[in-house]
Order: sequence, then structure tokens, then C-alpha cells
Amino acid sequence: MLEKITTYLNQVSTLALRIPSGNIEELVMIMLKAYENGKRIFVFGNGGGSATSSHFVCDLAKGTATPGKPRLKAVSLSDNVPLITAWANDTDYKNTFGEQLNNLVEDGDVVIGLSGSGMSPNVINAFRVANRAGAISVLLSGFNGGNALDIAKYSLVVPSEDMQQIEDIHLMLCHIVFRMLRDRIRGDEPDQS
Repeated sequence: MLEKITTYLNQVSTLALRIPSGNIEELVMIMLKAYENGKRIFVFGNGGGSATSSHFVCDLAKGTATPGKPRLKAVSLSDNVPLITAWANDTDYKNTFGEQLNNLVEDGDVVIGLSGSGMSPNVINAFRVANRAGAISVLLSGFNGGNALDIAKYSLVVPSEDMQQIEDIHLMLCHIVFRMLRDRIRGDEPDQS
């Protein structure tokens, strides 16, 4: 058992180091621009991605709150179970996030979908809705990015086919992005643009 544990930890460590830091920084800057323009950040996913989206939004909405500064507007579309099940039941599961976005999304918002495979129809549909509205669609995925890679305007693809390790890295990426945004909003990180 110890060998399997050590192997898993080594694999995740190696995988984390394969994510280009510059790509993470680019996502931070996309989200920072949205914050500075008073835009919203929508996050969603299925299964583990749903839990990560809720966690990420909690960090973003509460953890970046800084006295004297505007609040970052972050919403998890994975959290409204009655609305998700209503759209899924009355239309199709692929509409669970896109139909929520139709009520809310505006030009310049950031729409972040988590899909380990990149093949989730409801994530892909939501990206189409976001793109039509002029929002910036962002995919966090694994494998080869799946079909969502062709629709999202920006992506971070974890180079793995192990779903648990992909989800591990997604949460780590969310924590990094949150901390960088928090530091910029607080003024702890100088503007280098």
C-alpha cells in the first residue's frame, strides 16, 4: 500500500510541474481584467468538477474581499440544484448550465467550465452560450481537452488520462489562481502590465 501511495504522490507532483506557469498567469490576468471591469465570473462542472467549482467560488467571493475595494463577483452554476434539475428534467441535461447563463451572462464576463474529459455536453453548451454573449469561455480539462477544447476561447488542459489526478490538479490550479487574484486585489502584488 505504501508503494501505491508514494507512486500516486509522485505522479501528481510530476503532473503539477508540467502545467506551464505562464498559462496560469494568463488565466489570472483574464479574471483580473473582468474584476477590474466589474464583470462576473461563472464557474461550473459535473461531479468532482461541480465540487471544485463551488470551492473555487467560495475562495473567490470571500477570500478576495478587501476593505475599500470592490468585491469580486463570482457565481457557481453547480449550486442551484432545483434549477439544474428543472432544466435537465424539462428540456435536456445539456442545458443545465447554458440556460442559467442565458439569464445572467454578459459581454466581458468569464465563464469557467471544468470537464475532466472535455466531453461534457452541458459544459460545451454553456461555452456556446457564453461565446454568443461575448463572454470569455475557459476550459479546465484533462485528457486531450475533448470537444470542449474547440469551443472554449481559453483552456488549461492537464496532460493526464487519470481522472482523479486531473481533478487534483484542477483544485490546485483554482487555489493558485485565487491566491494570485487575492494578492493583486489587496495590492500585495504590484501591477506589472
